[in-house]
Amino acid sequence: MRNRRQIVTAALLVALVSGMTGLAFASVPLYRLFCQVTGFGGTPRVETNGPTNTGPVSTRHITVRFDSNVNSALPWRFKPVQRQMNVRIGEATLAHFTAENLAQEPAIGTATFNVTPHKAAQYFAKVQCFCFDEQRLEAGQRVDMPVSFFIDPEILDDPNAQDVSTITLSYTFFRSDSL
Repeated sequence: MRNRRQIVTAALLVALVSGMTGLAFASVPLYRLFCQVTGFGGTPRVETNGPTNTGPVSTRHITVRFDSNVNSALPWRFKPVQRQMNVRIGEATLAHFTAENLAQEPAIGTATFNVTPHKAAQYFAKVQCFCFDEQRLEAGQRVDMPVSFFIDPEILDDPNAQDVSTITLSYTFFRSDSL
């Protein structure tokens, strides 16, 4: 009887450790999915299409500022073509960034992004972005990197977002080890 209890206890402990390990590996993709769906932590939505409204867009405008950073391990220069734009809510908008590889060899980078204020992130929707994929630049290569986005008109109905007049879209490029 005692031996059977020890076997059951050992099996439960193995199952518990296995379950905790599985949750540890699943937590990052689940958290990323949660942030993309809710806009939590400044993560903007990703849309496969542009704005869904068929009527006129709002007459209200929001200033969108662009911030760019490059991790020191990546020898690139990366900056927005325009530092800010005045964007009409609900209207598809295209912004451009430039990136240049300053190294004498190819380099691959991947961009992370964030939107502030965080309460506006759930309404900032990217349709197409260079940040969705790794970017490979040859030695000395300079490229244009567009991002297509819109601000969801639902922001107008959110009482917590009524004071939002400026949104900052921030990117940081990091070196990727895909080479």
